[in-house]
Amino acid sequence: MTNAELQNLFNTLLFQPENEIVEFKEAKNTYDFSKLGKYFSALSNEANLHGQSYAWLIFGVIDKTREIIGSNFRLQRSDLDSLKGGIANKTTGRITFIEIYELIVNNKRIVMFQIPAAPKGLPIAFDGHYYGRDGEELFALNLEEIERIRSQATQEDWSAAIVENATFEDLDDDALQVARQKFKEKHIKDKYYDQIDSWTIEQLLDKAKVTVGGKITRAALLLLGNAGAVHKLSPHPAQITWKLETEERAYEHFNPPFLLTTTKVYQQIRNIKQKLFPRNQLIATEVMKYDNRVVLEALHNCLAHQDYLQNGRILVTERVDRLIFENAGGFFEGVAEDYFTGEKTPGKYRNPWLANAMVELGMIDTMGYGIHTMTVEQKNRFFPLPDYSKSDTNKVVLEIFGHSLDENYSLLLLEKKELDITTIILLDRVQKRLPISDESATRLKKVKLIEGRKPHYIIAAHIAEVTGQKAEYIKTRGLDDQHYKVLIIDYLKKFKKANKSELTNFILDKLPDILDEQQKQNKIRNILYAMSKKDKTIVFSGSSQKGVWILSDKKI
Repeated sequence: MTNAELQNLFNTLLFQPENEIVEFKEAKNTYDFSKLGKYFSALSNEANLHGQSYAWLIFGVIDKTREIIGSNFRLQRSDLDSLKGGIANKTTGRITFIEIYELIVNNKRIVMFQIPAAPKGLPIAFDGHYYGRDGEELFALNLEEIERIRSQATQEDWSAAIVENATFEDLDDDALQVARQKFKEKHIKDKYYDQIDSWTIEQLLDKAKVTVGGKITRAALLLLGNAGAVHKLSPHPAQITWKLETEERAYEHFNPPFLLTTTKVYQQIRNIKQKLFPRNQLIATEVMKYDNRVVLEALHNCLAHQDYLQNGRILVTERVDRLIFENAGGFFEGVAEDYFTGEKTPGKYRNPWLANAMVELGMIDTMGYGIHTMTVEQKNRFFPLPDYSKSDTNKVVLEIFGHSLDENYSLLLLEKKELDITTIILLDRVQKRLPISDESATRLKKVKLIEGRKPHYIIAAHIAEVTGQKAEYIKTRGLDDQHYKVLIIDYLKKFKKANKSELTNFILDKLPDILDEQQKQNKIRNILYAMSKKDKTIVFSGSSQKGVWILSDKKI
């Protein structure tokens, strides 16, 4: 690994969300060998359980703050190398470090231990004991995790298993028609394209890698099965649940054929237009709250990567400002942020047969471009990038924002379309109050994209050179005010009236965190003023003390 590659890797590890396969230690001068061995065991086992090839233990960094302080641990190279033999003498199968790297960052020495993942079927012990991690804590590896690693030696692809009592009668006719069309679209350039319409269903599904030798797989029932065949997958639920959690509450369950019903889930989601106002023009830029491609990509990723052995359902929660997608099983290879730029290709999948079938039917891409596609689409709509920070070892949680977190971030994307994806990823971290490296901060400050002092950076607010009426308009307008106006109108349509306190409580927690309490109160007051005096969509009825807001007679 070259020094530049190592530097890039270190920066990536330093600023990614906390996880079980990277550990930072100060280790200013020394570090206990026994504790080092325990972390070797824990990180090796966790890398296996997270589908990674290796994990990292890094000396010279304060874990909580990610401050780089440097380490004098074993300054002699020979002393570092001797650790390989020492660790091997006390680990299962004499497994030891892949490599130990030394790196200079900000004139400070960093030591990076590259730890191999436990081999399939072989959990790694140090000095006779198995270790694992729960968040940042070091614990004994529990029995379930030990057995999970041991079972890998004979583990099969759940989605490829034949459902012995299933037949082609269990497949949905409409889904089969769509499957044929999707397969044709996928293979329009292949020499057998003109023959596809003449194939039998058995031939089509075998060719599409949905069935095996004319036998129905679990993947086939998930994607194409009719509602009456779902019980044949029991006890593994084949279900997507959509929940509405706003001022209104609702839910609905969706079953196979998922080739069709994922679109029905999307149609349940309330999608309205959002308005963004560039600083140098009065005409708003309109974007939909959610992009259908992003929503379907997220849904299909949940299907492809769900750990069906956990017997859970896929959840899609719709809130006022975001969609939340949850599927069972931790991220299978790497972390989500690895795929933002579109440069990483996954080497393996939790359900390879299902994933291949979904590729053949045009539902996903196996080159790792799905997350990249969602990232680019969110960027193009000037909204925050996909957020996986609430994921853990048991589930993947993806949040897709349908509004702005920081108006300056959205306006930068709107006005500076030449920004590269790496810069946008860094700006997204700033708006979400996540750390960035000193080098990245210096670069962003140099081009005047961020302001403030470490660690409290904010997106820079650029003042456009405008005059007269435009200047006053831009000074008083609020980003995404239309979003809050729609919420207030919906509230009054439902409840007919509301006093100021009720509307304030309703809107307050929906405003961006960047505003302090007084700024939020001012924004709400300005929105109500604009709706009553300018838009004339609401009116105040009654005395100043006991009056209420109601909808006006104006057609809305």
